[in-house]
Amino acid sequence: MTARSVTLGQILAEARRRFEEAGLANAAADARHLLINLLGLSSIDLISNDRRVLSAGELELVEDGIARRLRREPVFRIIGRRDFYGLELRLSSGTLEPRPDTEVLVDVVLPHLINIASTKGTARIIDLGIGTGAIALALLSQVDNCSALGVDLSDDALETAKRNAEMLGLGSRFRTLNSRWFETVEGRFDLIVSNPPYIRSDVVESLEPEVLLFDPILALDGGDDGLTAYCSIAADARQYLEEGGLIAVEIGFDQKQEVTNIFRQNGFKLLESRQDFAGNDRVLLFAEGIR
Repeated sequence: MTARSVTLGQILAEARRRFEEAGLANAAADARHLLINLLGLSSIDLISNDRRVLSAGELELVEDGIARRLRREPVFRIIGRRDFYGLELRLSSGTLEPRPDTEVLVDVVLPHLINIASTKGTARIIDLGIGTGAIALALLSQVDNCSALGVDLSDDALETAKRNAEMLGLGSRFRTLNSRWFETVEGRFDLIVSNPPYIRSDVVESLEPEVLLFDPILALDGGDDGLTAYCSIAADARQYLEEGGLIAVEIGFDQKQEVTNIFRQNGFKLLESRQDFAGNDRVLLFAEGIR
């Protein structure tokens, strides 16, 4: 095919067919997402303008995207951005792709953050393992009178989060720090949030190629038992938490009891647990309790 003979409808059908032949689970959706985002179209454009002939540049762009997806690169990494809680976030090699299940954490803590900020007049958030900035920036976008510190060991992730904050107009209330959890952190916070690495080391190599080949291992590998990060966070959190402050963490589907025990042993009580959209345990919310 040449650029003169390839229409939008034809390349959409071609992408879907090739994805299906490769055994990709969401072939039709992947094909639509690629074309809509790479060509700057709407869903309606994709249907109503299906006879539009692609330019040579457009065809090259789409064919490159198809080839990358066939190498198992996730669609949103090819596009370079993903929506999270109504925000468009840029991705980079040092960040996880923010996923819808993590929005549950924002839903859980948002009413508490609003209450704290309303009562005190302001609130401070620390996001441990900031990645794209998804959790912290979603919260800042919903509550004006609060600020956030994003912590990560990856300079790439810190730069990506900072850039996302600036693009969203949230840069004045957001700063970053290179640190292993609380190691170089100073001050106290009203809300500690984290989506830490929680996959057992012996399971990492068996992950789907989309995850294993393209997500940063630093953000995946949770140690021999998948609980290393929770132990570190729980052990130090009390000295960084304001009176009445809260901690919310994302967990693996089978880690609720183990993570709850870790925080209880460090003087915290479980206030709430929440499942994700698939019915798996996903978020735990803690407050200081009695040792």
